[in-house]
Amino acid sequence: MSHDFINPVRQKLKDGKKTAGAFLQIPHGTPTEIFAQAGFDWLIVDMEHAPGDYTTLLAQLQAISGTGTVPFVRPHWNDAVAIKKILDCGAQGVLVPYVNTGAEAGQAVAACRYPPVGIRGVSGSNRAARYGQNIKNYLEAANREITVIIAIETREAMDNLDDILAVEGLDGVFIGPMDLATNLGHLGNPSHPEVLQAFAEIEAKVLATDKFLGTLTTTWDRTVECFDKGYQWLIVMQDGSTLVKAANEMAGKIAALTAGK
Repeated sequence: MSHDFINPVRQKLKDGKKTAGAFLQIPHGTPTEIFAQAGFDWLIVDMEHAPGDYTTLLAQLQAISGTGTVPFVRPHWNDAVAIKKILDCGAQGVLVPYVNTGAEAGQAVAACRYPPVGIRGVSGSNRAARYGQNIKNYLEAANREITVIIAIETREAMDNLDDILAVEGLDGVFIGPMDLATNLGHLGNPSHPEVLQAFAEIEAKVLATDKFLGTLTTTWDRTVECFDKGYQWLIVMQDGSTLVKAANEMAGKIAALTAGK
């Protein structure tokens, strides 16, 4: 039985459409399934700053499966072995962190592509190929359908942005607000004027190319602002921080209501 390997988000992005998703930082299938059923275009499992491993990743991708939501993953590093395992598990896109040069961007793309255009190892028995039941279709489609995004998080990356944007096969550029702010000397302060100016410089360059632009927003006003500027790939929520906010708000209301009673 053949199942075509298709990434509908990739086509939306190519068509200039706006997409949104959420970070999954709780390494468990249940919150993943809740977010997948909500109807986001895509979800991204975080393996850089969250404690998950490949076993929890597999469970999360299984929880997303069948919902119509496209699974992305952020690997812990620009590591070809890690990216290979992530893609073999069934991810349809990756957000590669801390890419600073055109050569590093090229390495990220190569890790996601089978030879002769890349270096990804070939396996037909993995989950991505339906455990050997969909080998031919997957191998033919993977290079075309897997979305590759790199993160701009340093002044060095900004200085090399022209080279990065020239990399063939790179689909999108993601601005990492906290890392970029900190690298520019403003620890955890992405709203500093110098950081906002850096954002504007990156936006202008990326939006003048065929690459799509993404970032992390988390507030509605910032989400609308970024969409209006031309961003197409926005992380608008995080599972853990969303739960923290809701729990703290309710606990605070209860404490205020019952104080002195």
